[in-house]
Amino acid sequence: MHATTTLASLTGRTAAQQPFWPDPDALDAVERELAGLPALTTENEVADLMSGMGLVARGSALVIQGGDCAERFHEAVPELVRQKVDNLQSLAALMRAGSGLPAVTVGRIAGQYAKPRSSPFETEDSGSRRRMPSYCGDAVNEPEFEPLARAPKPRRLLTAYTCSRLVLDEIRRSWAGRPVLERVYTSHELLLLPYERPLARDGALGTYSGSAHFGWIGERTRREDGAHVALAQAVRNPIGVKLGPSASPQEAVALSLALNPEGVPGRLTFIVRFGAKEVDRLLPPVVQAVARHGAPVVWLCDPMHGNGLKVAGHKTRLIEPMRAEVASFTRALRSHGQWPAGLHLELTPDPVTECVSEREESPRFTDYRSTCDPRLNAEQSVEMVSHFLSLL
Repeated sequence: MHATTTLASLTGRTAAQQPFWPDPDALDAVERELAGLPALTTENEVADLMSGMGLVARGSALVIQGGDCAERFHEAVPELVRQKVDNLQSLAALMRAGSGLPAVTVGRIAGQYAKPRSSPFETEDSGSRRRMPSYCGDAVNEPEFEPLARAPKPRRLLTAYTCSRLVLDEIRRSWAGRPVLERVYTSHELLLLPYERPLARDGALGTYSGSAHFGWIGERTRREDGAHVALAQAVRNPIGVKLGPSASPQEAVALSLALNPEGVPGRLTFIVRFGAKEVDRLLPPVVQAVARHGAPVVWLCDPMHGNGLKVAGHKTRLIEPMRAEVASFTRALRSHGQWPAGLHLELTPDPVTECVSEREESPRFTDYRSTCDPRLNAEQSVEMVSHFLSLL
């Protein structure tokens, strides 16, 4: 029996960041089709990741979570997937070597096909100033600035499922001969409810998300009384929540208790993204409040999303503020007796020039490929992980 019948708590809840689907009947048909497909992940795989995250929660392991800002359908091919998996595994190996601890590897992969946006519309950067629906990831529409491309199409959710399955098949091939703790697990933001609801399943231990091993709730969808929190409450997977500058200590405590009421180590991860300018002021009271009054959480640092800016017409992130936020994160966790468990990074193995150094007087974006936010290239990712390890 599919678990969609047990997710009644989503009914009537505010569902933020949902696209305007022009054909509700077509969307309903897609949901029914998704509900009849096999789950992408298995309950046993989810349990394996939960065990690893339990070690992290106890301070006995680290986490590297990383991958594309927004995956593209055309990249769901074995060669490109292997490159991404190899890159993640090399970063995890660096963490193990540098810390002497196990490192759990979680990719933003096999499902990161949808993106929340600050506005439902965007205006073309040209003389025409045309206004169109925002690109919300390949699961919703296409990045080309044309009316047909930007129209949300429900059947793209089925393509997202197919591409996720192809990517996950290749990831599973990489597991051969590897211990459970050294596998790459999948994750994405639990954003599009018409996709997530029908892929929830009833397992031997209860309802779990069959769309990914690990799912997170974003900064824009983490209202305690919202539909996304209700979805996360209904499944047994390890769950993350992004916390940005607007997250109060009281809200963080309430979310920890709502999402981890049984206090299971590894069940809940807070992915903090305060930005280098605010982290020293805002993070310590949040950590202190959760440590004193909340449920157990794993603490990860996302040094990217709070440090974005535009340079020469390109969305970018400067390396130095990201390094500073990692240092502040580690210091705040240590000062309150908590474990700085790892990093959440947007990255790629490709030699892109999307993130730059503030020391560059005239940054040159000679190889900018992201359709959404800028990513670290392989060399920059190694530098960021090495920087984090030097602070432990």
